[in-house]
Amino acid sequence: MEANTINTTRQFVTFKLEQKEYGIDIQNVSIIEKVLPVTRVPKTPGFIKGVVNLRGEIIPIMDLRMRFNLPEAEPTEETRVIILKVDEFVFGIVVDSVAEVLNLSANTIESTANLGNSSNVEFIQGVGKVDDRIVILLNLERLVKINS
Repeated sequence: MEANTINTTRQFVTFKLEQKEYGIDIQNVSIIEKVLPVTRVPKTPGFIKGVVNLRGEIIPIMDLRMRFNLPEAEPTEETRVIILKVDEFVFGIVVDSVAEVLNLSANTIESTANLGNSSNVEFIQGVGKVDDRIVILLNLERLVKINS
């Protein structure tokens, strides 16, 4: 292999929401937990469930269903909280279930430029194609902006 050949494969943790499969760059994932007791914080946006105390650290928790304007769902045995770190900001997202770690090369990731201007497109950085599946890859920087 030549020295200037760059490996363009990235790893994504995949999870499900409403039967759709989403992916997050594994470099942003700190830990995956079962549902944690959440303390509601007044005057926060509706999609912020509240905060949790995880090993002494207070972490805000976002309900991804509410963030994407999906119907609420009761937690199940499969429901997970993915603790993420974007720059220095640590937060958690509630998802229906975590599926797997997926390796995607650059040539299997499509841009979202032609997806239109639906309200959730701003949170999407691309779409990964794996066999006959489509994995929606999230842009975490945009996802954490509260005023968007």
